[in-house]
Amino acid sequence: MNVFSLKGETALITGGGSGLGLGMARCFVAAGARVVLVGRRPDELKNAVSELGSLAGFVTHDITETKRAAALVQAAERAAGAPISILVNNAGIHLKKPAMETSVEEFQAVLQTHVLGAHALTLAVLPGMIGRKHGNILFTASMASLFGIPQVIAYAAAKSAYVGMVRTLATEVSAQGVRVNAIAPGWIDSAMSQRALNNDPGRKQRILQRTPMASLGEAADVGWAAVYLCSAAAKFVTGVVLPVDGGVSIGF
Repeated sequence: MNVFSLKGETALITGGGSGLGLGMARCFVAAGARVVLVGRRPDELKNAVSELGSLAGFVTHDITETKRAAALVQAAERAAGAPISILVNNAGIHLKKPAMETSVEEFQAVLQTHVLGAHALTLAVLPGMIGRKHGNILFTASMASLFGIPQVIAYAAAKSAYVGMVRTLATEVSAQGVRVNAIAPGWIDSAMSQRALNNDPGRKQRILQRTPMASLGEAADVGWAAVYLCSAAAKFVTGVVLPVDGGVSIGF
């Protein structure tokens, strides 16, 4: 038996059309899972699904519309032809501003996407998972969940909230067959990070200097960690936040 196989599983991945969401989707499909990608841009989702192949589908949806979370889950299950057994709360928005310049409205917008959107979807999938006594819920946390990073107060608050959500949910539902975990990615080589770093070689050098492995990660590094956490190989793992960061979070 391949304990890392996800054959027979169906994963709903928010923010799945690009970046880490798409990286996780690639690894899930390679491990045998069906995936349903969720996002706001249909063209991006279509391109991602065409790359992923027959095991992939998509639903266009804005997760900030929390009252429609149950409808999203129903649409995803129709698209997949199977109940959702893995939820990946990955969608999010970033805001880089000094704390004293971050408005209440901006702060609320970040929390609405990360925290309330993830909570609503979690509520929507849990009854089915508990009824089947089988499920995995995965949150994409951040280095901002683990230590202080300047100019991201709203983002850090949202990602830190994920840590509390993971631990509390794990204590409530793990005995009913649903495991809840998070991944905290470090600096990952992506189109977004390239735009941020290519024009700032000094910043990139500082990042590499404080990363013990002295390199950026790849989306697949996060994807394979997600496969592990959602597979039978991690059947006794719940309530953890797993850094995938080349060692950044150990400090030195």
